[in-house]
Amino acid sequence: MEALLLAGGKAERLGEAAEGLPKPLVPVAGFPLAEYGVARLVDAGVSRIVVACRAGQEEAFVNALAGLGAEIDAVGEVEPLGRGGGLRLAASRRREDGPCLAMNGDELLDVDFGAVIREHEASGAAATIVVAQVRSPFGVVELQEDGTVTGFREAPLLADWVNSGVYVLGEEAIERLPEKGDHEQTTFPELAAEGKLRGYRHDGVWLTVNTPKDLRRAADFMDEHPEWRPRRRVA
Repeated sequence: MEALLLAGGKAERLGEAAEGLPKPLVPVAGFPLAEYGVARLVDAGVSRIVVACRAGQEEAFVNALAGLGAEIDAVGEVEPLGRGGGLRLAASRRREDGPCLAMNGDELLDVDFGAVIREHEASGAAATIVVAQVRSPFGVVELQEDGTVTGFREAPLLADWVNSGVYVLGEEAIERLPEKGDHEQTTFPELAAEGKLRGYRHDGVWLTVNTPKDLRRAADFMDEHPEWRPRRRVA
């Protein structure tokens, strides 16, 4: 099984904490951020991963992600293509037909990839996206219609579901990815309007790394969960 990894992030919001590295290669608890996702893909049976990165960074990704049990094929974008264009570029290097896993290279989550694929195949959808709930960054005031405050909740889970950046893409979805631009503004809304897009609810761990604060939080989590550490193996 093959997978696509979006890794074109510049790490601009991380600033000096990125140490000049592309965001997916920024170390978290001693391992490149993308290595955690790649290791989980390998555990799910993925044997080949196509990485869409910025031109000139191909060798860095191949070297950083080697030895985890999957062949790494990095393809560089000579110009910014957007996330949808990056996925399309990576998909052009596939060697197999059929549903393909895809994910952002800067997400940390413990989604069951096998379960996502099984649900996708059973549904007959063109694409399936993994969705998760997020906590409010603020405490919430419980307020009645007449203005009476009845209580407070500290950083509750919000009722809405958000895209976690993990997908299963069928052939139709891949064919409809934009040459340049964001698939979340084109391909996915179009498929949703046609009833061809499914969501897989994930209620486990999902950590995003966008700021130095996020990076520290992710490092603390990894220190507390050594079972997340990737294992090197023969490819």
